[in-house]
Amino acid sequence: MDPLESDGNGAAGDPLPPPPPLPPNVVPIKAESEPAKKKTARVPMARQGLGSKGQKVSVLTNHFKVNVGNVDGHFYHYSVSLSYEDGRPIDGKGVGRKVIDRLHETYSSELAGKDFAYDGEKSLSTVGPLPDNKNEFTVVLEDVTSNRNNGNANGHDSPNENDRKRLRRPYQSKTFRVAISFAAKIPMEAIQNALRGQESENFQEELRVLDIILRQNAAEQGCLLVRQSFFQNDPANFVPIGGGVLGCRGFHSSFRTSQGGLSLNIDVSTTMTIQPGPVVDFLISNQNARDPFSLDWSKAKRVLKNLRIKVNPSNQEHKNWTERANMPRTDKSKNSDGEAETLEVTVYDYFVNHRNIQLQYSGDLPCINVGKPKRPTYIPIELCELVSLQRYTKALSTFQRASLVEKSRQKPQERMSALSNALRNSNYGADPMLRSCGVSISSNFTQVEGRVLPAPKLKMGNGEELFPRNGRWNFNNKKFMEPTKIERWAVVNFSARCDVRRLVQDLTRCADMKGIHINPPFDVFEENNQNRRLSPVLRVEKMFNDIQSKLPGAPQFLLCLLPERKNSDLYGPWKRKNLAEFDIVTQCMSPTPRINDQYLTNLLLKINAKLGGLCSMLAIERTPALPVVSKLPTIILGMDVSHGSPGHSDVPSIAAVVSSRQWPSISRYRASVRTQSPKVEMIDSLFKRVSEKEDGGIIRELLLDFYKSSGQRKPDQVIIFRDGVSESQFNQVLNVELDQIIEACKFLDENWDPKFVVIVAQKNHHTKFFLQNSPDNVQPGTVIDNKICHPKNNDFYLCAHAGMIGTTRPTHYHVLLDQIGFSPDNLQELVHSLSYVYQRSTTAISVVAPICYAHLAAAQLGTYMKFEDAYETSSSHGGVTAPGAVPVPQLPKLKEKVCSSMFFC
Repeated sequence: MDPLESDGNGAAGDPLPPPPPLPPNVVPIKAESEPAKKKTARVPMARQGLGSKGQKVSVLTNHFKVNVGNVDGHFYHYSVSLSYEDGRPIDGKGVGRKVIDRLHETYSSELAGKDFAYDGEKSLSTVGPLPDNKNEFTVVLEDVTSNRNNGNANGHDSPNENDRKRLRRPYQSKTFRVAISFAAKIPMEAIQNALRGQESENFQEELRVLDIILRQNAAEQGCLLVRQSFFQNDPANFVPIGGGVLGCRGFHSSFRTSQGGLSLNIDVSTTMTIQPGPVVDFLISNQNARDPFSLDWSKAKRVLKNLRIKVNPSNQEHKNWTERANMPRTDKSKNSDGEAETLEVTVYDYFVNHRNIQLQYSGDLPCINVGKPKRPTYIPIELCELVSLQRYTKALSTFQRASLVEKSRQKPQERMSALSNALRNSNYGADPMLRSCGVSISSNFTQVEGRVLPAPKLKMGNGEELFPRNGRWNFNNKKFMEPTKIERWAVVNFSARCDVRRLVQDLTRCADMKGIHINPPFDVFEENNQNRRLSPVLRVEKMFNDIQSKLPGAPQFLLCLLPERKNSDLYGPWKRKNLAEFDIVTQCMSPTPRINDQYLTNLLLKINAKLGGLCSMLAIERTPALPVVSKLPTIILGMDVSHGSPGHSDVPSIAAVVSSRQWPSISRYRASVRTQSPKVEMIDSLFKRVSEKEDGGIIRELLLDFYKSSGQRKPDQVIIFRDGVSESQFNQVLNVELDQIIEACKFLDENWDPKFVVIVAQKNHHTKFFLQNSPDNVQPGTVIDNKICHPKNNDFYLCAHAGMIGTTRPTHYHVLLDQIGFSPDNLQELVHSLSYVYQRSTTAISVVAPICYAHLAAAQLGTYMKFEDAYETSSSHGGVTAPGAVPVPQLPKLKEKVCSSMFFC
């Protein structure tokens, strides 16, 4: 209504009456709220400076300087679509490269003579544009088998004319349709901008193209490609590790940006491959069988699934095949009257009598069907061979893993020689795509300046102090810092062969030397011989029934003797029974024939830590001299996620977080562990609101423990060490996991605003360091934060441990966030010190102790999952990760006493 018009009840323009007064205790509601501010995503912080503490040392690294001459050029990115002539998509691996190679040969002039960088699937790049934005071609290939060098296909092994008729399909030429469409234009100057700290999406794409060129170079040499690692079919590169599996040595090659410019990072790499040769020989080795007639064919079928085989004498390769009994074969022939008749003969008889091929043992063994389900083609297994360079992706046994580690080790000088040879043999200087980019690669190892940080002083019992030498120390004639007392305990022997009485005497004597008082055990519980053949879960149940019937009360500690040295099936059920049901701390061991004092001391380190003792600590740990951490209440978190082994993709992942307790101590920790969806790396249970007043997440549990154990103090500073994430996941750590931790803090106290430091530790990288003119590894404490580090972000490499065998692998620390304001020296000193507080050993470890503890906690509780079906899972422990998701079985909740202990040690 116009204010000048009359409303019909009074004169025009009369002012409105004032609003009535507000009643008491009423807060006015704002009519319109301002639009919510968009949350700013956190990004990894920039470097704040370089460290200066420590003795300077010059080291070499396996980064090779790269110069890029064509900085004004552009990569042109194209999408590739491959199909058969009838429009069906191509399903075989390796075919794409052969098609694109033939395309390049056939249509070079139509493509302006451009060289390609092809990723083997749907992406292709060129330097400069192709004549047209959209191109379609027809390509004809004579043979579509793998192009790896798997043996001579000529000579006496060549198929004869009859074989060609029988195996006519693989020898037919095939026609393919190729469509190439323009997708993007990428300036080469993006790398130069990134080196100046100005990263962009174009930079990541350009680096990806350069890495694709390296893969393409290796593929042309017939290498097996595993991401950026390449493996040649050279017998000198193979070492047997048992079970028909070979360790195959190759090399990793990738481009990296650094403070010193672009570099090529080359390192030795190892993968597992199937033993090539006769299928029967592999199966005998894999199953440790006496002969072909002792094989378990159901196991054979599983292990041979999707492997490529070569059939003699035709030398043809096949992949999708299955084993069948020695099936009869229908064959047509003419009788004496010249009339056609159908005969049914076995595959064995057909090959022996009709093909004149001598077979020694195939008559009683299954055949191999190398045909299609509707068109089977049966071959005697004796004529089938496994093709070389096929990856073995199943989980290794303990002995295979130990053998692989042992045979993969290389001393520093040996590794340097291997890397120089790999760079020379790759002949990158002759690669046409790299030359088009103006890329030249130095053949010299990059020299960088490092610093050796002094080892922190450690404190033992009776006030003794010492400086570790070469990252090591010992407890000879020394006592533990805070030794525990073991008053009520017992020994449980699961059929391990040893003199238990002598073991107890030696353990008691050694413990007394370390300051631990041990009363005689209440009893030794020997397993009944009749129980040995029961399942692991039942064996543990029977043993606990015996323990409960004889012990007067709950023991403080149980020492468990296991018969197997590694991976005993009893370990998981035993740990679960003690920790989740009876609240008992336990230590497992597998006695060897000769147990010396060093062995017993290592055992006592674990027992003492589990029972609340402290073996050693930093001399400055409880003094104001500890940088930053001692000034304000500080909690240190270590976070890790453990995934199921290869071939077990349905096993839940296990997230573990450990936290420091009893501030200002940084040597005591406790753990909280949860399951989550398989293969999920981001921890989703850090904060989990159950109701308006209840949080069932990991962080709340750890914060409350810190508060209780640290004199009713809330931490003002939270230092987070995260393991197991790649650079592409850094933003998720900062914006997903950290947000959960902040939510957990706010849920406890809305006004609580601690400061955070987030550091990612990476061991799975390919940077190594070498001393010049020395066969030794770099010294423990060597830190590098220049030249080969990120051009902008805050990262550094640290070799905290002494590399006694092989070549030292440094840990790469990325500081993603620092709200506390550490100086580079103080932060590096704290990280270095945290490598010396690991209670299980008397050496500095390669990564900070909180991360090692998180890994141990996840691994130990992960043994529960293997036997989960044998227990009745409580519905209160069941969980679902998301609406409609597959339920993830939850771990049983640990009892209170062991929950607050270092049970994982």
